Amino acid sequence: MNPTRPTTALSVNLNKVALVRNTRHLGIPSVTRAATLCLQAGAHGITVHPRPDERHIRASDVPELATLLQAWPQREFNIEGNPFHNLMDVVGQLVAQKLPVHQVTFVPDAEGQFTSDHGWSLPQDAARLRPLIEQAHAWGLRVSLFMDAEPTAMAAAKAVGADRIELYTEPYAAAWGTAGQATQLARFAAAAQAALDAGLGVNAGHDLNRDNLTAFIAHVPGVSEVSIGHALIADALELGYERTVQDYLRCIRAGQS
Repeated sequence: MNPTRPTTALSVNLNKVALVRNTRHLGIPSVTRAATLCLQAGAHGITVHPRPDERHIRASDVPELATLLQAWPQREFNIEGNPFHNLMDVVGQLVAQKLPVHQVTFVPDAEGQFTSDHGWSLPQDAARLRPLIEQAHAWGLRVSLFMDAEPTAMAAAKAVGADRIELYTEPYAAAWGTAGQATQLARFAAAAQAALDAGLGVNAGHDLNRDNLTAFIAHVPGVSEVSIGHALIADALELGYERTVQDYLRCIRAGQS
């Protein structure tokens, strides 16, 4: 591993585990059990996105996971969602109960949106985001903004008070294996460098998988964390949580070597 580059943390998004559970009333598969197995396998953190309609993660899951993470003080709990919907209420309840939460990732998704598919528009969204970022900081939390890979927007993300940005990586994933792959990698590398130059940390997520993760880590500078859910949980259906998490960690190490 190149010692001049930071280690990239793997945060496992458990939304799809909850989605399967919610199709029946049996409580299986267990979200907390999935979190435990991923942490035991070496995942650096857990991510959830509690949407208002509770299509997957439910409000009750969040304090249960936070309670679980009390036993893993070196791991992080990242809660993502739209701060103008239910996110701040969910996070505020954890803070009031003195339960662990380390990072909030603000995502500009609509209530009925199938999945997150774009980042914030800055500086257009700055005025309404700023007080919510300040509230999260008052709670002692790191704030990451979900952003498209636009280098010119990174200074505005810093100016509004963000600590990190999370690069929306679906365009890179969609270009993987096509003639556009190199162009997308260069675009994301430029966006990440602009974020670093602005004094921001860099996270990334959306459709990263075992095929495309290594190249992303190798070419995009300074990625502090990747949040991976859909592909990782799909892989775990075949390989199990332990083998899957360890293989994603292998991909990260290969990208940093």
